[in-house]
Amino acid sequence: MNPKRILVVGAGHVGLYAALRLSKKLSSREAEVVVVDPQPHMTYQPFLPEAAAGNISPRHSVVPLRRELRRCKVVAGAVTRIDHDRKTAVVQPISGPTREIQYDHVVVAPGSVSRTLPIPGLHEHGIGFKTIGEAIYLRNHVLDRLDVAAATPDPAVRRSALTFTFVGGGYAGIEALAEMEDMARDALRYYPELKPEDMRWVLVEATQRVLPEVDRDMGAYTVQQLLKRNMDIRLDTRLESCVDGVVKLSDGDTFRSDTIVWTAGVKPSPMLDATDFPRDERRRVTCLPTLQIVDGDRVVEGAWSAGDCAAVPDLTKEPGNYCSPSAQHAVRQAARMADNIANVIRGREPVNYKHKHAGSVASLGLHKGVAQVYGVKMKGWPAWAMHRTYHMSRIPSFNRKVRVVVDWSLAFFLKREVVALGQLHDPREEFAEASQPVGAGRRV
Repeated sequence: MNPKRILVVGAGHVGLYAALRLSKKLSSREAEVVVVDPQPHMTYQPFLPEAAAGNISPRHSVVPLRRELRRCKVVAGAVTRIDHDRKTAVVQPISGPTREIQYDHVVVAPGSVSRTLPIPGLHEHGIGFKTIGEAIYLRNHVLDRLDVAAATPDPAVRRSALTFTFVGGGYAGIEALAEMEDMARDALRYYPELKPEDMRWVLVEATQRVLPEVDRDMGAYTVQQLLKRNMDIRLDTRLESCVDGVVKLSDGDTFRSDTIVWTAGVKPSPMLDATDFPRDERRRVTCLPTLQIVDGDRVVEGAWSAGDCAAVPDLTKEPGNYCSPSAQHAVRQAARMADNIANVIRGREPVNYKHKHAGSVASLGLHKGVAQVYGVKMKGWPAWAMHRTYHMSRIPSFNRKVRVVVDWSLAFFLKREVVALGQLHDPREEFAEASQPVGAGRRV
């Protein structure tokens, strides 16, 4: 029998875990697994706040694909079109002409991107918080603003530099806000020109609560803890404009802010627009509980999806409910999907995915957190420890687990690194200026 080719589109939580499991369950005689992603790594997104705050090395929050997927074929590129009727995907490698890849089964897992709104100024001045590059940029930017504030004699420039605005009160927004404030407060010990009360940290949330994944009392506790740290929490408030860095809110307040972080939700990857798969009203790929793509009542043979980009029925709830776009579901869906693909290749029936959401954990900075797991609620240090323990157990590979634990262990004995490496974002600027011919703008 010729081996089946399984094409995995995207190497995020779903893609990596599914490819890894498939490569272990199926022999080379049964299947060839091909993974396509433009990035050489999977980003473990729950660790982005800690990487941005300097609690762990940014390199330790990503998982190298080629190291982990040694039994898979990894293609560095982007899938630009899928024609499932022909079972063909068009791939644009990071260099060179496009190529077509034929497949027998396809795992559609491009994930999600930031869900933005047409707010004036957001495109020019906002920054997301979904990639390791954005996390590193935000860290360097916040520390750079401290340098600006310490150096300037202009009070208006200082206020703008020390005003940090985060839009979105979900887990990403709350953790990013809390970790960055914690880091900046630590850094101020080296800035005698600045005081903690000079900083203004603003959270803008359009609904009346934060952390909608947990009970209201836990969300209220989170707000109380942030208020104790003198943060400005604006609930039931929308960002209406940020043109030229001037933040205008729906409650009528206006202020300048050099830092505007957008964490107000996600939407399925626009890559899905270049496929012929059925979508729901939220542009997610429609799926059965088996993770097979379904078009009405017809199963799309050989097509599978899971994670943020998929509408997967949640069998633990009433009909009409779907699994939330969380890493917890994505990892488990990936395992069930891989097992189902193996079942189908071996002539067996696929099994439904069913998992009751275990709960959520969130860090509110060093030694601070909130957690609700299987109905048990924890606050403060125990919740923070639960957060670290859970995510350390979930990041793929023993190599990464050890590196993360070493980072955390060193942090108990050494002070946090609070140096900005802003030149990372434009590394050729100094060389380009030095290499200009005399007379072409070069300073001598």
